[in-house]
Amino acid sequence: MQEPIYIKIHNQIKRDIENKKYRVGERIPAERQLAQQFDVSRMTLRQAIKTLEDEGILERRLGSGTYVASQKVQEKMSGIMSFTEITRANGQVPTNKLISYRITKPSLSEKEKLKIDDSTSVLRMERVRSADNVPICYEVATIPFPLIARFSKEEIASSLYKTLEKAGGYKIGNVIENIGAATANENDAKLLSINKGDPLVTRRQITELSSGKPFEYVLASYVAERFEFTFSKSNN
Repeated sequence: MQEPIYIKIHNQIKRDIENKKYRVGERIPAERQLAQQFDVSRMTLRQAIKTLEDEGILERRLGSGTYVASQKVQEKMSGIMSFTEITRANGQVPTNKLISYRITKPSLSEKEKLKIDDSTSVLRMERVRSADNVPICYEVATIPFPLIARFSKEEIASSLYKTLEKAGGYKIGNVIENIGAATANENDAKLLSINKGDPLVTRRQITELSSGKPFEYVLASYVAERFEFTFSKSNN
């Protein structure tokens, strides 16, 4: 099972940041320079950089370059509704378009977030999620493969949480979400039927089973004008 080249680049840049080669607030080398360093195309290099941006490790500053991101405020929240449940609760019909579905090795970030090691393969699944056939969200979900190996591709792609709860007997626990903002790149624009540069709401999510074990790591981009996040917080 071969690790994708962009994941290898992602892992190396992340190691460089952890080893203080690039420090918080420091600009990393330009795309052309990095592409030459790793001997890859600009497209492959951009895929690695975009993944690091989605994870909040790097941040792009318009007209300036790409920098090591500073740590942002995070809030832990309990309880979760799936996209399918949220959409149906709004009286809309949810649909999923599967972009890719592959069993592969985890990246460094995936290993950290899911608390797994190299011996555990993962399912990395890309989907465009729609409500009433209007694209709302592009997401990449990573799940430890042993957890879902006995389920079909259709069961996992259509409704992961329902499959785990109804067919697997698992109970969904807490979720930790990080909400941010971005603008659509060419790939986002194509998948979500919007224009390049349109505003997006980004979400990084770790979902746990009731046992406290992380089972899902999601990077998602929502069309800002089509989706609204609402948070409630108890004073108890």
